[in-house]
Amino acid sequence: MTPQLHADSALDSPVNILLVGGAAREHALAAAIARSPKLGTLYATHTSNPGIAALAQPIDVPAETKQLYRLQQFCDAKKIDLVVIGPETPLAEGWADKLALRLDGSRRLVFGPSASAARIESDKGWAKKLMRAASIPTAEGRIFTDADAADEYLKTREDPQVIKAAGLAAGKGVIVPESLEEGLDAIDRIMRQRVFGDAGSSLVIEERIQGREVSVFALTDGATLLMLPPCQDHKRLGDNDAGPNTGGMGAFCPADTIDADTLDRIESDILIPTLDTLRRDDIPYVGALYAGLMLTPAGPKVIEFNCRFGDPECQNLMTRLDSDAIDLLRAPATGTLDEIEVSWSPEPTVCIVLAADGYPVKPRKGDEITGVDEAESMPGVTVFHAGTKLESGRLVTNGGRVLSVTARAATMTEARDLAYAACSKINFAGKTMRTDIASHAAAPA
Repeated sequence: MTPQLHADSALDSPVNILLVGGAAREHALAAAIARSPKLGTLYATHTSNPGIAALAQPIDVPAETKQLYRLQQFCDAKKIDLVVIGPETPLAEGWADKLALRLDGSRRLVFGPSASAARIESDKGWAKKLMRAASIPTAEGRIFTDADAADEYLKTREDPQVIKAAGLAAGKGVIVPESLEEGLDAIDRIMRQRVFGDAGSSLVIEERIQGREVSVFALTDGATLLMLPPCQDHKRLGDNDAGPNTGGMGAFCPADTIDADTLDRIESDILIPTLDTLRRDDIPYVGALYAGLMLTPAGPKVIEFNCRFGDPECQNLMTRLDSDAIDLLRAPATGTLDEIEVSWSPEPTVCIVLAADGYPVKPRKGDEITGVDEAESMPGVTVFHAGTKLESGRLVTNGGRVLSVTARAATMTEARDLAYAACSKINFAGKTMRTDIASHAAAPA
């Protein structure tokens, strides 16, 4: 299989784009795309998201894997030049492969890897084998398809372990047990109770590595790598990293834990060997590659790979992007990453996630949200929508992670203070947020 490197899109004409996905990550991508003077018309699959609806035109066909041919027809009819796929599930289900094909047999540009390349996220067992083949530094681990065998293995481990559903679990399939009993319960919930659905048909048990966590992103056309500013995500629900793992409760950029030398080492020792191994297996990778890393005393080690931008890290990146987003998103699909110039604001960003009551287990829906306009009126603040909807003219909660309140300012301290001041303007029943996002990165007042 070869990547779609030279689709017949006129580079000097307005670019019509279809954006796939409906979370805060896609709202951030839509906002960045909408700033481009090269944009023709932006269409989106999920204009039920009020933030995306303010920037994009709706589609008039289903956005479903089983009816993907209708989305292909829509792309042909609307002369879509570039498809930008945000979430991991459609990538794992092969949307990039299918939407790259026009009905006349020619190729369309798509930002996002093929289903075979997306296995780097959708199958953690496969990804672990890939890392071994590429000699990537990562935690030692075992893959299991039988719950009883996983139980017996865990009982033999004296050192702390991490238990991961091998498939896609919306960022919630990683469990860090504090005791053997909690570990056995995690195996039972994942593999027998299937609390994460088919994502739990197999699992990975691996050693718990210690250090500071960081998110490193790169864009690639399968040959060239373009490193993006590193971010730091906060996965746990509560302050001081307490509570269950979530899809992410906040992030800041740039991460203060990583210097230029370490970033170069990550590129040379982790990302390049990963791409080389994929290419040797005839799996070219096109799009965003996200490495979740632990900075250990022995050097950076991979916790997991993702096949797309992170959420909420994307909100930080798109807020700091000063150059043209269409150039950035089109380059991987055209094989021109080595030709584009990308500029980032020197100003840091802090993103705070406001979550619904009951998140991540059973988030409550339907609570009225107030204060978003007031928050966005603050210079430097952008509020990205995720779990929201308009109901009889009212903005209400409609998911676990409700809003991503993102601030850009001259210093990390100012960005953090601004983000939290904006959060204080927004209210809804059961509003849940961490109060320590970027606290260690912000200098004392």
